[in-house]
Amino acid sequence: MKTISFVNMKGGVGKTTLALNVADCLARTHDKKVAVIDVDPQFNATQCLFSGSEYVGLLKNGADTVLDLFDSGIKPIASVVGGATTSEPKELSEIVLQKKDLLWALPGNIDLYRLEMTNGEGREFAIQRFIEQNLEPAGFDYAIVDTPPTPSVWMTSALIASDYYIIPVKPDPLSLIGIDLLWSIIDRRRKSYGLKLKCLGVVLTMVERPDSVVYSTAKANLASNKYWKSYVIDEYLPKRSALVKQQLTQPFILKMDDFNLRAGLTGLVNKFMDDIDGL
Repeated sequence: MKTISFVNMKGGVGKTTLALNVADCLARTHDKKVAVIDVDPQFNATQCLFSGSEYVGLLKNGADTVLDLFDSGIKPIASVVGGATTSEPKELSEIVLQKKDLLWALPGNIDLYRLEMTNGEGREFAIQRFIEQNLEPAGFDYAIVDTPPTPSVWMTSALIASDYYIIPVKPDPLSLIGIDLLWSIIDRRRKSYGLKLKCLGVVLTMVERPDSVVYSTAKANLASNKYWKSYVIDEYLPKRSALVKQQLTQPFILKMDDFNLRAGLTGLVNKFMDDIDGL
């Protein structure tokens, strides 16, 4: 089983879109069993997979979220009839994924923002332990982790659990500014935790025209970057307004009637799989 994190220090670069569609392509085209773990407190991947009413229904029915991975505290429960009681935190082996289309998902939760975590607790290993205890025995082929655009404990936990990471980048100057900082953050985690973490590629997303000056300049800048020049790949994800408009109701590219968009995605996924097999 392989775990791939999608990381970037900047929002709005298509990170969640790429993560979800790589997951869907692995399942739909390559018949892989894929889990999506939404560790971004903004839980955009969850909002794309589940409608608002579906998500509220899951929470009302006590469905597990990524909060259950990290929240090890005992929770007070108030009841008019039974009085005050407490709820013990769940064991990782008890956490259940939700099925959505061809994917399984551990939904995100905005309450991650409220969770206090300190060094030495070991909760940064929660995703890794969850994968080892739950996903590997269940025969999953891939776990796709959507991370927050911040150097947080949530990103650290995702990187610790991952075999590979992918960096989506929008081809504009602002999106390229923080990419060197991202290298230092990942490299620090790699050294601190002894990670054998490999970059699968820097992927240009939201490309309006591959023959434009903006696109060629972005590729040239990345190709001259001392950290990332070896990881820039030719395959890219085209920009489509229809994809943005339908993101909360139809997030999967392979269901859209757009040959170039589907071809871009399948080309990316084929390259990722070839690289994983070759590494």
